[in-house]
Amino acid sequence: MAPKGSQRVVNKVVAENRKARFNYEIVDTYEAGLVLSGTEVKSLREGKANIAESYASDEGGEMWLINAYLPEYLQANRFNHEPRRRRKLLLSKREINRLRGAINRDGMTLVPLKIYFNEKGRAKMELALGKGKKLHDKRESEKERDWNRQRSRLLKDH
Repeated sequence: MAPKGSQRVVNKVVAENRKARFNYEIVDTYEAGLVLSGTEVKSLREGKANIAESYASDEGGEMWLINAYLPEYLQANRFNHEPRRRRKLLLSKREINRLRGAINRDGMTLVPLKIYFNEKGRAKMELALGKGKKLHDKRESEKERDWNRQRSRLLKDH
C-alpha cells in the first residue's frame, strides 16, 4: 500500500491500440475489467504490453480477450504466464448481451483501445464497438487530418 503522502498515478495507460481509430469507425466504448494472474499484473506495470493485433470475442456467454501480448515477468522464473493466452473480460450481463447483439446482427467488431490502471490500481480495458472502414474512408480521414494540421499551421502563422 502506498504511503499517505504520496499520490498514485490515476489512469496510467499501459498499452494503447493507436491504429484502431484509423481502421475502425468507433460507435461506442465500454470499460471492462481483466482477469489476470499475479505475474501478468507485474508485467503490465512494467508497461511492455501490446494489444495492436488483439480483439474480443463472445464465447459461451462470456467475453474473452484474444491475442493480446503481455510479456513474461523476468523475475517469476517457473511461475510465469503464457504471453498470448486468452484472458477473460469482466462485463455485466446486460453489456455482454448488448455487445453480442451488435456483433451478430450488425457485423461489428470489438476492438481493445487501451489497457490502463484505474485509481484503485485495478487493470481495466477500454473496449470499442466499431465498424471496419473501407479504403476510401481511410483516405478521407487521412485527408481531413492533414487539412486540419495544415489549417492550424496557417492560423498560427497569421
